[in-house]
Amino acid sequence: MQFPENLKYTKEHTWVSVKKNTATFGITSYAQKELGEIVFIELPEVGTEVIHMTEFGVIESSKTSSDLYAPVSGEVLQVNEDLFDNPEVINRDPYGDGWMITVKISDPSELDLLMSVEEYAAMIKEEIE
Repeated sequence: MQFPENLKYTKEHTWVSVKKNTATFGITSYAQKELGEIVFIELPEVGTEVIHMTEFGVIESSKTSSDLYAPVSGEVLQVNEDLFDNPEVINRDPYGDGWMITVKISDPSELDLLMSVEEYAAMIKEEIE
C-alpha cells in the first residue's frame, strides 16, 4: 500500500496537506479501505474552530461509524460539500476529490507532532501483521 510522500499523517488515519498557513484534511486510503463503502459524512461549518487531535466530524460506512480527528488546530475555511451528496468519492479518491476540509493553521508547531509517510507506512505494516 502506498501513501503520498508530501503529506503528514496521524495514527487515526487522517492526512494533512499544507500550503503556507492552510491545511487540507482527509482520510487515508488505508482508512477508507478498512471502512468499506462510505455512505455518510458529517463535517464542521466554515468558521468553526477545530482543535488538534479532537473530533471534527463523523464518517459512516456500510460497516461502521468513526470519528474524524483534526491533525492540526485552526479555523475551517472551506468544506468539501460535494461529499454530502456523494460520500463514496472518498473511496475512489481519498487524496484528491475526497478531501474533507481546509483550515487556517493556528499553531504550526502541531505539524511536528504528525507522522511522516515512512512512519505512517510502518504503523500500517504493524497493524496488518
